[in-house]
Amino acid sequence: MKKEFIINSLEEAEQTAKDFLSYIRKEFQDKKCIVFDAPMGAGKTTFIKALCKVLEVTDEVTSPTFSIVNEYLCKNGEKIYHFDLYRIKDLDEAMSAGTEEYIYGDTYCFIEWPEVIYPVLGDNVIEVTIRVTEDGKRIVSL
Repeated sequence: MKKEFIINSLEEAEQTAKDFLSYIRKEFQDKKCIVFDAPMGAGKTTFIKALCKVLEVTDEVTSPTFSIVNEYLCKNGEKIYHFDLYRIKDLDEAMSAGTEEYIYGDTYCFIEWPEVIYPVLGDNVIEVTIRVTEDGKRIVSL
């Protein structure tokens, strides 16, 4: 099954995030780990910020490039985890950062640059790609 969402402009990111969350809640009720595969500058962090806004995160959402993981609190008390594994060199380093605990948790876990942890990702993961078209649109595919 392949589903696509198109973001025509930055102003549309939040509505696309709403549509995306509605879709995954319906189609993947028990899956909360979402990995984002996209090139640098494609909009991974921007889309994750829009998802967090829709999920009513009360904290500032920033890229966890240097901290590896950011924890955000939602208005309803739930937590969201946002990983950026760009600087992680191998699976052992990722595991020592505690990624496995988050991957199999029951709260949303958004992971940028997931390639290094693909060997431990199970069936509970939603794989998303983002590609940029020539006219600057973002196509978010499941």
